Amino acid sequence: MQILIIYFLVINIIGFVIMGMDKSYARHKKRRIPEKRLFGISAIGGALGAWIGMQVWRHKTKHTSFRVGIPLLFVFNLVVIYYLMELIGMNFEL
Repeated sequence: MQILIIYFLVINIIGFVIMGMDKSYARHKKRRIPEKRLFGISAIGGALGAWIGMQVWRHKTKHTSFRVGIPLLFVFNLVVIYYLMELIGMNFEL
């Protein structure tokens, strides 16, 4: 259980940070982080961090794919967490 918590904390911090890094790269006209990587980090559990990063850094908020995709991936992350918790025996009542 602790490993899952640590994993989700770390991956969400990464999601938050890469949104900020990509915004900084955009401002300084540097090579950007590929959108596939931003979505990939979100898909493997970092959607909340990426979503918060979008708001804090005001990055990708005008892109429909991100405005819709990142929240959907967050819901997907919640479903995966729910099933992982069920799998390891921590039952939740909805």
